[in-house]
Amino acid sequence: MKAADIRAMTIDQIDDEVLKLKKEHFNLRFQRASGQLENTARVREVRRDIARLKTVARSKHQGSAKSGPAKATSTEAGSAKLRPAKSRPAKSGPAKSGPAKSRPAKSSRTKSAAAKS
Repeated sequence: MKAADIRAMTIDQIDDEVLKLKKEHFNLRFQRASGQLENTARVREVRRDIARLKTVARSKHQGSAKSGPAKATSTEAGSAKLRPAKSRPAKSGPAKSGPAKSRPAKSSRTKSAAAKS
């Protein structure tokens, strides 16, 4: 399904198509689990079509909500306060979590050799 075709649809039509594709995706998942699925690429296509439909529907919902006030003028936009960016400490090496842990001696052979003597 192409995005241009979806944009021509109404929000209700998009919702119906999403519902239909979700049912198809459900059935495809069952077919894949039981080993009956012949066209495995269809699962991916359906998932992407659902995402495409939801994206267009969301933009249409936002477009209808934005029909309120017009764009802010440059003086209004300039007077808006910006939050300062959060500062992060500089990384000086690998991050260590918790207190340093002591490691046991590596050469266990020397200990056992000393015990035998």
